[in-house]
Amino acid sequence: MTITLKEINNEREIIFEIKDFEGNESESVLENESQNVIDEPLDWFYEGKNRIVFEKWLREKSQEIFIKLDGNAKYSSLIVAKIYALCQTLIKKGLKVNLERLPLEIKDILELSFKKTGNTPPLEVEDNRDFLENIGSFSVSAYKTLKNCLRFIKETNEAVINFFAGTATFRKKDFWFILEDCSYKAVPIIALVSFLVGLIIAFVGAVQLKTFGAGIYVASMVSIGMTRIMGAIMVGIVMAGRTGSSFAATLGTMQANEEVDALKTLGIKVSEYLVAPRVVAIVLVIGFLTLLADFLGILGGSVVGILFLDISSSNYFNYAIKALSLNNILIGLVHSIVYGIIIGIAGCYEGLETGRDADSVGRATTLAVVNALIWMIVLTGIITVILEVLGL
Repeated sequence: MTITLKEINNEREIIFEIKDFEGNESESVLENESQNVIDEPLDWFYEGKNRIVFEKWLREKSQEIFIKLDGNAKYSSLIVAKIYALCQTLIKKGLKVNLERLPLEIKDILELSFKKTGNTPPLEVEDNRDFLENIGSFSVSAYKTLKNCLRFIKETNEAVINFFAGTATFRKKDFWFILEDCSYKAVPIIALVSFLVGLIIAFVGAVQLKTFGAGIYVASMVSIGMTRIMGAIMVGIVMAGRTGSSFAATLGTMQANEEVDALKTLGIKVSEYLVAPRVVAIVLVIGFLTLLADFLGILGGSVVGILFLDISSSNYFNYAIKALSLNNILIGLVHSIVYGIIIGIAGCYEGLETGRDADSVGRATTLAVVNALIWMIVLTGIITVILEVLGL
């Protein structure tokens, strides 16, 4: 492409000859010329006769300069970019530019690029609120969050009742898929964690029990600890990180993609279609997973007792079985069911409360796990106090 500066009858023109842009040659021109020409647009005017004309124009800035294209070749976006760079430079030099002689499609694009929309970045607003205002704002936010949580729990409770009554609107295929994901697919990680926890409990207990020559009671300690609380806690932690986050990510993505809005538009209750199947599925399977964790924890403790404390396998399992009680097993199952409810509600709530972007989905996933773990710890303390008062 060549550029010519002309002054005819007191009219100044910058003519772009675009024959080099015909056909596929525009791509090679773009690769070879774009860096040199667009970055330094004034280089075009310091070649040959253009230099003399341009220096005269710089001295006489009163007249406007017309931009014109010469040739019938196909246009390239690079032409528009070059003209834009040229116009910007001429304006900075104090020259007036007229685009009226350009083809309409190029002229419209350039005028749009030069148009001032008035959109400016928002100014940073200083937070001048005092201490009492911050407390009030936090209180209002906490009240709204609590209100939304209670409303969600109420709707979930009604949806679960309708689920078992057979009146809920949901897809059975989805429920079985969720049940599958919560059940046997979670067994490997729960088995590994529970086995190692039982092994660790036995190691820790053995340190003290050996000093009294009571190493055999490691079996009893592991059995009571795993069945009463540790098995349920380990399953709860694993399921919160594995399944609760999955619930939040799935529902959060649906919320971001406006699938949840589509369900509401169709008149389908989200609590019945999305929440109830997930809560029911995790509550149904978490008890069985807890029993599995109890067994594997006791098995992990046997490794320490048999290999490191020189306890025979028969003695270890005899003491372990004697220490087992239905009361401790049921307490562990109660804990696990409570954890299942917490994980299901936290995961679904955070998923449905997410925003419309990917970052919101990530935050919702994190909050689902964090909130589930916090409430698990809180309710564990409450249940422990209640059991202590009841003498259980």
